[in-house]
Amino acid sequence: MQENRLGEFLRARRELADPSSYDLPDFGRRRTPGLRRDELALLAGVSSYYYARLEQGRDRNPSEAVLDSIARVLQLDTESSRHLRELARPGPARRPRAKPERVTPALQMLLGTWPGQAAIITGRFRDVLAATELAVLVNPGFAVGKNLLRQIFLDPAARDIYPEWDSIAAGAVAGLRVSSGIDVDDPRLRALVGELSLKSEQFRRLWARHDVHEKTSGVKLFNNAVVGTLELNYATFGVNGSEGQTLQIFFPTAGSPAEQSMTLLSTLMPAPGGCQKTSPERSPR
Repeated sequence: MQENRLGEFLRARRELADPSSYDLPDFGRRRTPGLRRDELALLAGVSSYYYARLEQGRDRNPSEAVLDSIARVLQLDTESSRHLRELARPGPARRPRAKPERVTPALQMLLGTWPGQAAIITGRFRDVLAATELAVLVNPGFAVGKNLLRQIFLDPAARDIYPEWDSIAAGAVAGLRVSSGIDVDDPRLRALVGELSLKSEQFRRLWARHDVHEKTSGVKLFNNAVVGTLELNYATFGVNGSEGQTLQIFFPTAGSPAEQSMTLLSTLMPAPGGCQKTSPERSPR
């Protein structure tokens, strides 16, 4: 049976829409959350019959004008609108990777020259492929071989490590949607999502929302066992020539208490400070 990814996305986003934010007749109490199909069709300027076929997967060739209208009604941002178009116009699927993801020797060497910097490199499915020693001291979940999604949703200590766990969890799932794109057939992604869905009700709920968003900079809070609360800026960069790999750098604001805390943490690093090497990709448990 052919999967209906476009329909799943439309239904999820429709059910998250707030009917009170639209100029709609009041038909009384609603049995289901969000907009009804006929309401979304009315607001988008298409027939109810056509929209129902689109959501049910019986019509897979919506025009650009229809996609624009639906994106407008659902109030999709730029990333979500792009994702909608990718689902409606899927290109050739990626071939599953036969080899483990690895960091290039040059990039591995670069991280080794950053003893005072907290930095990690993650793969497409948030596996930690490389990390500086200081990054692991900031967060044990940054150790090579760990998976950030497993830490967030399956490690009981995660809620202590991340004071803003709710936003961290939502962002991690939305980011996974971005990095996996429309190619959700990769065996590793299926296994990871299946494992997390089975073991975490919170992951299941967030994955069902079909949020698509990835922040490339901002501030994150960590509770550190040695220095307490750390407020660190972060910036992420795609790794050229290594599809899906991301370099994440964490750094304190100059003159802040976090800068002093990071200096203290750096004294705990093995001498000389360095970088954990890439480990073979682990299969989902």
